[in-house]
Amino acid sequence: MSMDTLTTFFGWTVVINVAVLAFSAIGVIATRGFISRIHGRMFGLESADLSRAYFQYLAQYKIAVIVFSLVPYISLKLMA
Repeated sequence: MSMDTLTTFFGWTVVINVAVLAFSAIGVIATRGFISRIHGRMFGLESADLSRAYFQYLAQYKIAVIVFSLVPYISLKLMA
């Protein structure tokens, strides 16, 4: 596999993952009350616990995108 192919691959993974992250963040923010009620009933959690869980999910996903997509893309761009 060539460097150009890998660079293109990681570039598209960054785009797709950032879009998923943005969609998830907007979804959590826009439907917080509705989603919190459903998840609260499903898992028996309080609203404060759910808010913490949503924040933790978004933070961990953002870190994963940075580590596994953005950093390799930047590294390949610098090597080229």
